[in-house]
Amino acid sequence: MKNLCMLAGALALCGGATAETIDIATPHTSLVLDATKGQELKQLYYGDRLTAADLANIADAGGAQNTAYPVFGTTCMGETALAVRHSDGNLSLQMEVTGIDKKTEGKATVTTVRMKDKAYPLYVNIHYKTYSDADVIETWTEISHEEKGTVTLNQFASGHLSIRRGTVWLSSLYGAWGNEGQVAQEPLKPGMKVIKNKDGVRNSHTAHAEVMFSLDGRPAENTGAVIGAALCYSGNYKLRIDTDESDYHHFFAGMNEENSAYNLRKGEVFATPALAITYSQEGLSGASRNFHKWGREYRLMHGNQERMILLNSWEGVYLDVNQEGMAQMMHDIASMGGELFVMDDGWFGSKYKRSQDNAALGDWTVDTDKLPKGIEGLLSEAKKNGVKFGIWIEPEMTNTKSELYEKHPEWIVNAPKRELSTGRGGTQLVLDMGNPEVQDFVFGVVDNLMTKYPEIAYIKWDANMSVQSPGTTYLTKDNQSHLYINFHRGLESTCQRIRAKYPDLVIQACASGGGRANWGVLPYFDEFWVSDNTDALQRVYMQWGTSYFFPAIAMASHISAAPNHQTHRSVSLKYRIDVAMSGRLGMEIQPKNMTEEEKDMCRKAIAEYKQIRPVVQFGDIYRLVSPYDKLGLASLMYVSEAKDKAVFYWWKTETFVNQHLPRVKMAGLNPAKTYRVHEINRIDNSPLRFEGKAFTGAFLMENGLEIPYTHNVDGNKQNDYASRVLYLEEVK
Repeated sequence: MKNLCMLAGALALCGGATAETIDIATPHTSLVLDATKGQELKQLYYGDRLTAADLANIADAGGAQNTAYPVFGTTCMGETALAVRHSDGNLSLQMEVTGIDKKTEGKATVTTVRMKDKAYPLYVNIHYKTYSDADVIETWTEISHEEKGTVTLNQFASGHLSIRRGTVWLSSLYGAWGNEGQVAQEPLKPGMKVIKNKDGVRNSHTAHAEVMFSLDGRPAENTGAVIGAALCYSGNYKLRIDTDESDYHHFFAGMNEENSAYNLRKGEVFATPALAITYSQEGLSGASRNFHKWGREYRLMHGNQERMILLNSWEGVYLDVNQEGMAQMMHDIASMGGELFVMDDGWFGSKYKRSQDNAALGDWTVDTDKLPKGIEGLLSEAKKNGVKFGIWIEPEMTNTKSELYEKHPEWIVNAPKRELSTGRGGTQLVLDMGNPEVQDFVFGVVDNLMTKYPEIAYIKWDANMSVQSPGTTYLTKDNQSHLYINFHRGLESTCQRIRAKYPDLVIQACASGGGRANWGVLPYFDEFWVSDNTDALQRVYMQWGTSYFFPAIAMASHISAAPNHQTHRSVSLKYRIDVAMSGRLGMEIQPKNMTEEEKDMCRKAIAEYKQIRPVVQFGDIYRLVSPYDKLGLASLMYVSEAKDKAVFYWWKTETFVNQHLPRVKMAGLNPAKTYRVHEINRIDNSPLRFEGKAFTGAFLMENGLEIPYTHNVDGNKQNDYASRVLYLEEVK
């Protein structure tokens, strides 16, 4: 019998089924699966790309033989990716591989493993999408059935990954409004770790649907093996890490199934959102570089187009919008070299005026008392000043004080037989995006604006409320649990319609600040607002964490006033500029309150940012010293793909007498190349000693440059904030 089981060499199984090993490969990584027909799908390996010789013997290497997509069924002691109730009430599943398909889509290859339950006509297709020039794998599932009645999906993860136990650390993001993107790092211990969101509308204020696993102990930025995972979804999610009695951590990611059981009709296909995974031997920053490159190329709207430098009116005037004020701000940003002006909240309302935040959402008509010349007058003013024009909307929301709510009270999200649960201003309500009529309305908000004012170049799309009382008049009483899922299906469908008609429009995802920093919405949005908190010092921490998964080109980062409107901290203008220049540079300020010296400083900074913009927005990130390490500073750099240019950032995060800060070594440069150093945004009375000097990449990466702790400025300009931006160019 033993000899009969040794069929077709090393990859043979008893029972006559020949094992089929699949290498889901990117340029530098491999995810290896055992997809033997008639058996469970198994994960054998995930890591550096395998050679043909190693791939041939990977099943005998003594590594993982874990189920690739665990289901609740005949063995149900552990966590599962899929759990259902069949039409006859049976809760069990037993899936077997029935086939493998592969197709090419441009630079991508999609491998599909088809599975079927052994006793029921229930099907699961697991898809794996790889790209020829990106080290990210996207995986998702499609679930369907041909049973006589409805099958209820009680759990439906997008993917599962087994990670070998050892000294594995988890890096994740947490926070709250005004404090988004905070970094948490911890060793994985026995038991369950759960990261989840149940907001209903926004999903990245309090936690993120992205994590990193450092496989070699405490996380390091540029060394060590790291697995990164990002769920590409805009709605409620749940990430689970089960460290059981086995040798593996079991990672599951997908939609949050709580209060979201899905009744699947015969012939209907339920598709889960993609889970993007990556592997790098170059630490956290290496995994980030993989995500950033994949994101810019394949996931982010207009990911390969430079972003405009803008002034947003919000912190300048808040709701006090008027024709003269907007014209003045346009003139000011144009005079400083900006390229776009965005009019924020407060421009609309007829019967109900948007003078406070408690009225008029949904009534997207111009308030002619505030803007007697209308949007046409503003567009004319923008053209006269040589800048583009943008506008704020919040199309998924309404107020009880609105003509929209009076006309369509049935469009809102609220549980039947319950009093209205309201948000901002005591009157805000969420529209039911799962309702096709609402989708048509939201599409129409954008379509009407763009049809009437085709010169609008930018839309800031806000979402300032969560689902507080889940219920919908659109869904039948037995399908109320579909609310959360249908909301985000409707949102995505609406965004797809908008992009089909307006592919060139720039749209920002704002959601009470950083509530929509996720790869689920970014295929339709160009960027997101990192946080409503514009304090430069706190932004160092927030943007650091956000950069784990999202590139600088997607992170809106603005120069704001001092004292800051959220923290009331007074940070030097130099420091505020230097922090904002590490993302998509903009301004969130009233220019008429600035001195001429401050305007001139911003004018020079904007000009210099245009010089470094390609490197910052398209370069590879190397995080050098983390502010979370409490060493008194933070430092990172961006390096061009050709390694001929780089931008180095250094921010002091605290100030003490006689303090000692580490000397920062650079990274990502070509050791054989020589780079000339130039300081950006210089305020010192005399240049740095290394200004204009040239150093090899090897020297800069092995030694770094000594950065002064303070600025050499006149006594009346001294303050406790110091920062530096250095531009490195290859000496040809």
